[in-house]
Amino acid sequence: MKRFVLAFLMCAAGVAQANSTCDKPKKDFDGLYCLNKVYQEADNELNANYGKLAGKLDADGKKRLKAGQLRWIEERNDSCSKREGDAFYVNLECATSTTIRRAQFLQDRVRECTSAGCQNSKL
Repeated sequence: MKRFVLAFLMCAAGVAQANSTCDKPKKDFDGLYCLNKVYQEADNELNANYGKLAGKLDADGKKRLKAGQLRWIEERNDSCSKREGDAFYVNLECATSTTIRRAQFLQDRVRECTSAGCQNSKL
């Protein structure tokens, strides 16, 4: 039991240390690393919610979901990124907040499907 508690405390300390590094990044690339971690988590949640929702839909709903997702990706890219010559820029804060909103939208549709039935018109 003592080993378990010690292992838990060591893991918790490591997480706290990693979080404090991201709370006050010292350099631009540290901040980029932290923003990217948050974006990846949001993207993973979005993908999970998309899969849950797709599993509840009929063929027409899946078709609408895919079309809506492709439109959303295009809108996200237009809003949160740009090209200048050979350079490509992504605003990770924009991409993250946009992705979080979309993940929430998909989660809300999953809840609707579960409670009241899927409404393809909302996709």
